Amino acid sequence: MKPIRLIVIGALAVGAVGLSACGSDDTTTTTTAAAPMTDTASETIAAVAGGNADLSTLVAALTAADLVTTLEGAGPYTVFAPTDAAFSDIQSTVDTLLEPGNKTDLANVLTYHVVPGIYTAADLKDGQKLKTVEGQDLTVTVKDGVVKVNDATVEMADVSASNGVVHVINKVLVPPAN
Repeated sequence: MKPIRLIVIGALAVGAVGLSACGSDDTTTTTTAAAPMTDTASETIAAVAGGNADLSTLVAALTAADLVTTLEGAGPYTVFAPTDAAFSDIQSTVDTLLEPGNKTDLANVLTYHVVPGIYTAADLKDGQKLKTVEGQDLTVTVKDGVVKVNDATVEMADVSASNGVVHVINKVLVPPAN
C-alpha cells in the first residue's frame, strides 16, 4: 500500500508546477476548466459526477472502488472532485490504482477527497483543517479569491447535490503516508 502512495505523491510532485499562492478570507473561486453544470440540487453526488463529462475518470474510479453507493447515500458530504485532466496528469498511477488488486489503495485516495458534512465555498476559511472520510486532514487556503485544498485549486465551487456539495478541483489529492 505505501509504495502506491509514494508513486502517487511523486507523480503529483512532478505535476505541481505553477500553482498560485495561498491564504485570504476572500472565497471567490475560478471556474475555467470544468464544464458548467446545470441545476443538480435534486441529484446525489454520484449522479452529479456522472452527469459531468469532465468527471468521467472520477466516476470510473468510484465504480472500481465500489464507492458509488456511498455517494448515493444520505450523507451529507463535501466532495472535492478532480477533473479528468487532473487524473491524466498522473495517468500511469491511475492505471495502476484501477487494477483490481489495488482496490484498497484506490479507495483510500478517493475517500481522501470526501469530507463528512457540507462545506460551501463561504464556509471554507484560510488555514482550516477538514477531516476526510479516509481519516486524515485536508488544509484549506484562500488568497486573492482562489480557494485551494492542499495543493489543488477549486475550479468550480458549490455544485449542490441532494446529499451534499461538490467542489471541482484541478489536482488529485493524495493522503500522506502514515
